[in-house]
Amino acid sequence: METKIRQFRQEMGLTQQELADSVGVTRQTVNALENARYNPSLLLAYKITKILGKEYIEDVFSFDDED
Repeated sequence: METKIRQFRQEMGLTQQELADSVGVTRQTVNALENARYNPSLLLAYKITKILGKEYIEDVFSFDDED
């Protein structure tokens, strides 16, 4: 799953640690999400979307139907 987390996080001036603290995960989890090595739960995807100021999960996450 590809994400725009890094792009939106940097636009907001947030570090990985600040985003992680805001959504209750580790910095390593944010790093794994940004590098498409981890698929978040729906709740985590929702929290990240809201912290990044986006309205829809699809604004941040690209879900691949082929999996």
